[in-house]
Amino acid sequence: MLIRENYLSKIRGFYNSNLIKILVGIRRCGKSVILGQIIDELKNKYNVENDHIIFVNFEFIEFEDLLDYKKLNKYVKDKIKDNKMYYLFLDEIQNVDKFEVVVNSLRASLNNISIFLTGSNSKLLSDELSSVLSGRYVLFNINPLSYKEFVELTNKDGHDLNTFWNYAKWGGLPNRCDFDKEIDIKNYLHSVYDSIILRDVVKRLNIKDTVLFDIILQYIVSTIGRKFSVDNITTYLEHENKKISNETLYNYIDALCKALIIKKVYRYDISGKAVLKTLNKYYATDLGIAQIKNSNPEFKNYVLLENIVYNELINRDYEVYIGKTKNGEVDFIAKKDGNIEYYQVTYKMFQRPETIEREFGAYKSVNDNYPKYVISLDDVDLSRDGIIHLNLIDFLLDGK
Repeated sequence: MLIRENYLSKIRGFYNSNLIKILVGIRRCGKSVILGQIIDELKNKYNVENDHIIFVNFEFIEFEDLLDYKKLNKYVKDKIKDNKMYYLFLDEIQNVDKFEVVVNSLRASLNNISIFLTGSNSKLLSDELSSVLSGRYVLFNINPLSYKEFVELTNKDGHDLNTFWNYAKWGGLPNRCDFDKEIDIKNYLHSVYDSIILRDVVKRLNIKDTVLFDIILQYIVSTIGRKFSVDNITTYLEHENKKISNETLYNYIDALCKALIIKKVYRYDISGKAVLKTLNKYYATDLGIAQIKNSNPEFKNYVLLENIVYNELINRDYEVYIGKTKNGEVDFIAKKDGNIEYYQVTYKMFQRPETIEREFGAYKSVNDNYPKYVISLDDVDLSRDGIIHLNLIDFLLDGK
């Protein structure tokens, strides 16, 4: 089993905190496994006894009665027998109506409980908890496997291009690594997608037209990395003999974001130092899900690379924007701890002077001293003018 130390290292300092620990991520990205690894650490490293660990997975039928928040509250309190610290793990908590009420009650009434939650719907959790638990929880965003984690889990050669393109095509949901045949991988990814739509979208958000919803997702996946335009998607839907109001369109896109299938990336005006709310872009949380929903036969490889770099920066806890310059844009601005880094992503540049000029030239109007990078699959170092060229695979395997 792959120990996901990147996440454990962030959570470990909160093991005994009275803040509620919330792990949020797309379905099947490995949240439950991380909970299991936390439990193993508590038992083996901190000598916590079994009866002081309370684990409930709301997808298991044996816990079906606990979907009633009052029964859940009683179940947990009945487990508390002494004054030692208890560790409560509630997996897929969004399945419980009024879960925020019972969680708040347990936190407030018990001084010896450390609560961990997982959920597959970021907006649901943050909205409901922020109103009840303001300042009393800490959120950890769990993503599919990074390329470095994928290589470690599969024990493949990370510098082998076949390994890289396998990851680029089929993404980083851990269980998809159990399958070698493409048909089996596709079937698995379709089952994950169907469960997301059925459980996290259709039922919770009361979406009636699932066919239209699916078409909208296909369009967004097929145009990853492009500036989003309501007019363009409306025209596309008309060609599909579908009509939709702007309000419904935005509700459907918001639903995709809430279900963590896609992520919205805002533009940042570099010269004006302001976040812009128009012409944002969308990227896929997992490229495997994107692959099975992509209907564009002319989908370009560089778009996959751009999406991979975006996901990697998110994994590294950067706040990521599209950079608007006076004459164009920079693919990504990454902010963390008061520092800024700039990233351009392309496929290959060697012996392509026009591509070199385009990618390095994107920084002409960026007049600051923050690090600037151009990332590609080239093995030759093409750094120039203080702008650092990185090989994409080396960048991903570095994993800092």
